[in-house]
Amino acid sequence: MPRTIRSHGRYRYSAIVDRPDFDWPQGRRLAVYIGLNLEHFDFGEGHGSALAAGRREPDVLNYAWRDYGNRVGAWRMLDLFESLELPVGLIVNSTIADYCPELVAAYQERLDTELIAHGRTNSESQNAFDEPGEVALIAESRDRLSEAFGETPNGWLGPSIAQNETTPDLLAEAGFGYHLDWCHDDQPTWMATRDGGRILSVPYPQEINDIPSIAAHHIDYREFAARIVDQFDEMYEQSRDQPLVMGIALHPYIVGQPFRLRALRRALSHVAAPRDDVWLTTPGAIARHFMSLAPV
Repeated sequence: MPRTIRSHGRYRYSAIVDRPDFDWPQGRRLAVYIGLNLEHFDFGEGHGSALAAGRREPDVLNYAWRDYGNRVGAWRMLDLFESLELPVGLIVNSTIADYCPELVAAYQERLDTELIAHGRTNSESQNAFDEPGEVALIAESRDRLSEAFGETPNGWLGPSIAQNETTPDLLAEAGFGYHLDWCHDDQPTWMATRDGGRILSVPYPQEINDIPSIAAHHIDYREFAARIVDQFDEMYEQSRDQPLVMGIALHPYIVGQPFRLRALRRALSHVAAPRDDVWLTTPGAIARHFMSLAPV
C-alpha cells in the first residue's frame, strides 16, 4: 500500500504557471511591500534573535541589542522610508503600545502605513498556547493595537511565525482577513478554515528577511542588500508572465544598525526607482485587491 502523507487541508496544490492571469492596480505586475517588525521583549526571558548565543539570563547584551531597534534603528529607517516615499507595513507587538507608542505614531503620521498585529511580545511563541490561550492572545493583540493607534489590524503575523493546527481558524474567527505566516508562494492563497470559512495568506519572505539571512545564516550585510536587488530584478522580469508579490522583511535592531542601513538604502533606492511600473504598497492593500478579483 502506498504511504498516505498527512495534509494540512488548507489549500490544494496549484502551479503558478497554470493560474488565471490578473493585474495589480494600474496594470502593474509586481507588488512590493516592506514588512517592518517592531518588537518588544521580556527582560530575562531568553527569547528572540541572539547577537551572542548561549548566555545566561538576565541577558543584558541581547536585550539591549534588540532595544536599539526601537530607540534608534527604527527612527533612522523612518527617515529612509520617507525620503524614498515608501509605504510600510508595520508588524507590531501590542506591548509596543505601552513601551514606545510614539514610534508607531510617528510612522503613521509621516508615511503611508498599515498596522499588522504581531501578538503581544516576541518573547512568546504562538504555538506554545492551547486553543483558549491562543484565542486570548489574538484578541489582546488586536484590541490593544486598535485602542492605542486608532486602526484595527486586518492582518496577522504570529510571534515567532509559529502556528497551531487551528491558528488560521482562530484568526478568521477573530475577524482577520489575512495572515503572513506561510512562505509557500509568490501570490496570495486562499486557505480553508473550519465551518466553511476562509482566510487569505499573503506571501511573507524568509529569504529576503534580515533575521534568517543575517542573524541565523550569518551572511554579510552587503550580500543581504544584493539579495534584495537580485530578488527584485528577477521578480520584475518574471512578473511579465504572472503577477507576483515581493516582500522585504526587516527588523530595526538588525538593518537599523548604521553600516547595514547604508547598504539597505542603496538596495531600496534601486527598488523604488521604477515606481511607475511596480506597485509599492502594503500587505493589506495587496489582500484587498486580490479579494476583489478572487473573492472565492
